[in-house]
Amino acid sequence: MEGHTVRLALLLCITAAFSASSQTCDPKKVDNNPCFHMREMLIGCWTSFVTEDKAEVHILNVGATDQGMFSLNMENAKPMNLILTSANTIYVLYNINADVHIYLSNNSSISMHGNQHTNNVHKHDIPTQDEELVKWASMKFGGVTSFTTVRNLIIISSTGTTGTKPGSHQCVLKNEDAAEKHFLQIEAAPLASSLSSCSPQQLPKNQVDGAELHIINIPENAIVSNVTLRVDTKKIRVFLRGPQGTTWTVLNAQYTQFGSNNDILLPNIRIQPLLMLNSDNARDVQRKALEVFNVSTFTSYTELRPASSTILLVLVNNDARAVAEPTLEPINPIATTAPHQMPLLMQLYTSPDYRSPLDGSTKVQSDKRIYAEISGHTFGNIALTIKVISCFVYSKGSFPVVKELPFIPESCSSKSCPNSTRLSFSLDQLEEVMSTTWDLECSVKLCYSETCGEGGKVKVEVTKPCLQPPTPPCFDFGLPGVLGIAFGGFLIGVLLIGALWFIKIKTGYPTGLDMSTTAASLSGCPCSGAKRQPVSNNPSPSENSSANASIGSTQSTPTSSMA
Repeated sequence: MEGHTVRLALLLCITAAFSASSQTCDPKKVDNNPCFHMREMLIGCWTSFVTEDKAEVHILNVGATDQGMFSLNMENAKPMNLILTSANTIYVLYNINADVHIYLSNNSSISMHGNQHTNNVHKHDIPTQDEELVKWASMKFGGVTSFTTVRNLIIISSTGTTGTKPGSHQCVLKNEDAAEKHFLQIEAAPLASSLSSCSPQQLPKNQVDGAELHIINIPENAIVSNVTLRVDTKKIRVFLRGPQGTTWTVLNAQYTQFGSNNDILLPNIRIQPLLMLNSDNARDVQRKALEVFNVSTFTSYTELRPASSTILLVLVNNDARAVAEPTLEPINPIATTAPHQMPLLMQLYTSPDYRSPLDGSTKVQSDKRIYAEISGHTFGNIALTIKVISCFVYSKGSFPVVKELPFIPESCSSKSCPNSTRLSFSLDQLEEVMSTTWDLECSVKLCYSETCGEGGKVKVEVTKPCLQPPTPPCFDFGLPGVLGIAFGGFLIGVLLIGALWFIKIKTGYPTGLDMSTTAASLSGCPCSGAKRQPVSNNPSPSENSSANASIGSTQSTPTSSMA
């Protein structure tokens, strides 16, 4: 009996431990979810077009509304031509300024009500199809600044800011989030989607890496949808489950880890389903998410049946649970990234073992091989590979030079350098160029299995030593050398003076040099004031030679032999 009691107690402890380590919850219907904002993704565009008189051209396509009316407030708007269109009978209470002109179709079911600037409301033969409407506006005004589709509209007003988008010139209609248009303030009724949610009774403590886990489940009998997920917070895990055929488009995925039984679209890359999960039961989905991410609990579970085939889910940054993401500070990488693309880092090294990184102040020798590693954040548990397509160097001097940089791919196993690739190159082709500062930029592709998409560019600054012109060899004398040269000069001077003194003794003449004058001149002093000694009239025996006679002829008296 005692043994049976012990076994029962042990079984209860194991059951309790299992329940505590694998928490679940039952969802309940709610009007809204504190973790997510849900909006409809509808057709629209946004460009940089303005007319010659600086007026913007906006098209507003209004869908059905529950109340059959909405308010239009353009009192603080920039000069604009506003085209209103709708397939429904709608009453509009408008308030505009003198620089706003409204255009309606002749057979439009829109009824305008306002007591200001009524002459600014115009009617024309305006097409109702979206593409045809854009063409008509482009022909009449020269272009279109924006096209916005809104359903269940309550109030739309202008924020008074410029409604142009730099870099975009042509209106290309596609699904968009109208809330991103800062020049419009839109208030619309929430989507009539069925929404249920819950959280575990014990809210999760911060994981080791500070990441939360959110679970989104679309039941099997719901509309097959294209769902766009945008994360406004960092360090998030998301488990996405939907009927077969559902597609999830994940924006700013560099901060998101995710798992799904459906296709996931990243910029230019489609990720095939990572797992199989046919059951849409809440507890089954929750347990599967905990298993995939190897955690014991989650932050929220959301179950929804979309009322539209294209919706946007925005994960809100809740300050009560937000955890700051640790900042990565590599030695000297420069990150470049296109919108919604994986951030890339490039680090330079001096050796093929990749153990000696170069910092920004180190000059790269032209005759040495340089090794580089390009790395990026991972998209959840998906293994993406980085493939370098091309590299160029751009000089920063007064006359910029662009050169393609040949490179050699270096071996890089998934264990030694996960989510990265390695290459090497040399700057020997830059020796003849006087510029010393260059930008090294490489274009890469991100690949999943056999599928590759544009991954953007990564750039790092390279500095090479100045090129010095060849200089003639010069001698560097130390103190012993200087003393030796001085002593040698002294000996030469002594010998020269001795030779001159010997000639004077033998000839009796100064041989064209006065010793006092010579000494004074060598010393750099004025001539000596000593009295010159008279020249003896008694010639020495050796003076009979013609050489000696010619030497002293300027001072001697003519002799009878010379006559």
